Amino acid sequence: MQEYLRWVEQRMAERDPLIHAFLPESGRFDRVQSHAEILRKRYPESASRPPLYGVGLGVKDIFHVDGFPTHAGSRLPAEALAGPEADSVRRLREAGALVVGKTVTTEFAYFAPGPTRNPHNLEHTPGGSSSGSAAAVAAGLVPLALGTQTIGSVLRPASFCGVVGFKPSYGRASAQGVIPLAPSLDHVGWFTRDVSGAAAAAAILCPAWAPGPASVRPVLGIPEGPYLERAGPEARRAVDEAVERLRREGYDVRRIALLADFDEIVQRHRTILAAEAARVHTDWFRRYASLYHPKTAELIRSGQEIADGDLSAAQAARQRTRQALIDAMEAESIDVWVAPAAVGAAPRGLESTGDPVMSLPWTHVGFPAIALPCGRDPSGLPLGLQLVAAPGADEALLAWATEVERHISIDVAPASFQARTALGEVR
Repeated sequence: MQEYLRWVEQRMAERDPLIHAFLPESGRFDRVQSHAEILRKRYPESASRPPLYGVGLGVKDIFHVDGFPTHAGSRLPAEALAGPEADSVRRLREAGALVVGKTVTTEFAYFAPGPTRNPHNLEHTPGGSSSGSAAAVAAGLVPLALGTQTIGSVLRPASFCGVVGFKPSYGRASAQGVIPLAPSLDHVGWFTRDVSGAAAAAAILCPAWAPGPASVRPVLGIPEGPYLERAGPEARRAVDEAVERLRREGYDVRRIALLADFDEIVQRHRTILAAEAARVHTDWFRRYASLYHPKTAELIRSGQEIADGDLSAAQAARQRTRQALIDAMEAESIDVWVAPAAVGAAPRGLESTGDPVMSLPWTHVGFPAIALPCGRDPSGLPLGLQLVAAPGADEALLAWATEVERHISIDVAPASFQARTALGEVR
């Protein structure tokens, strides 16, 4: 483990000043080495070591971590935002993971970007809001990083950075100890280099996880209609090519008209997000409004204008959409929806984290989803495939994604990446 941590320290010194995935920390590796020494003394025999022994972990800076301030990408004082350590962080630490540091987030996990750059091209965004977590895994700084998704904040940056991003069913991974944006939409998720890494983390983070092989090869559904039409041509091309490879491998692929009311779903999601964010930030915004980024302040002020009755109506309509999608999957015998994970590759510039709309309907209804690298655009930037299953089918989704990954896998690591990122390699 000492050799591994020395390698991580060197890698961080070389790459993070360019990428800015992690928040600055004085004496970072003195701290990490001291925690590693505690692990070594606690588990001297390899046979007794926990599943994530010595694995480096990045934690999005909206998760509370004992010993770290939480700023949530904002200028608000850390003492105003303080809280007990997040359940997800505690679980990973108990499983042997070492917190390498806090990763950059957009302000309060909304749209005001931080300084993080895409490891594939420093002139491009890594996506958001889990910007630093996705970039840290893509650059090989850590093999595992925590993020959250309220619209598309795990799958979009995973797609932009060429890594795996997994968001389980709503509520399957605890959000306790995470500063919320919109509590009924927020999902805890994580980034890894491959599906096996995502599954290893899921076994720790999702209570009652019961992995096993999927009983049958899944039937894939292509959601034709206004939702899919939001994807750009390069994203559609990459997904179509991946789907064709799967079809040649014997997958049953069905094109189904779906989400005809997609524009209404988008508006409803924004209503819920704004209204809930305004309520979450009531006290903080009253005390510190001048410290908020204009994008976040605009969201909160718009949410303050949404009446409780309108919020309740939007939440009730969301439940009807959720049930309609479940019914459609059952009626058409669809196991997994397949779509682009983002509208295209990462946009140039850091003023925007890109459009999250390809993840929006699945986050809206709380379905589990995973992004897998599936190609590159003409400039060489990664493109991602999104797989979405029915709520509660998290274990099956990861089993199916493991097989899909085998058929569509391509190497999209940045040119300077060194492959030392497997979760189990430091044991």
